[in-house]
Amino acid sequence: MTRDMTDDERAIHELIAAWMKASEAGDTQAVLSLMTDDVVFMVPGREPFGKEAFAAASSAMQGLRIEGESDIRELQVLGDWAWLRSHLKVTMTPPGGQPMRREGYTLTILRKQPDGRWLLARDANLLAKIDSA
Repeated sequence: MTRDMTDDERAIHELIAAWMKASEAGDTQAVLSLMTDDVVFMVPGREPFGKEAFAAASSAMQGLRIEGESDIRELQVLGDWAWLRSHLKVTMTPPGGQPMRREGYTLTILRKQPDGRWLLARDANLLAKIDSA
């Protein structure tokens, strides 16, 4: 038997859905609005980076088509903080290029804002390249 989601859990699911939709639409400003100003991203092979570096990397990817799906495997809300573990699949296709697939797990920490919105505060992204068959 599954339990009903709390309002906070529902809001976090909606945040992740909005992030995926904005990413697929290439709407960098919408994605940036879903993260705290002091956000930190961790990905393999590079130093952790923040919102400014995320924005710069996103603008360098203009024209890249992104499709993805996120499956939240665990979600815990602890007051004004929450964490989630998800499995993410992403396909990125550059203009006129071949699709690049990445897949893996993420560990995300979210912080509830004074206005009640949840925003992404920390994200450890362990996606790996998946060879096309």
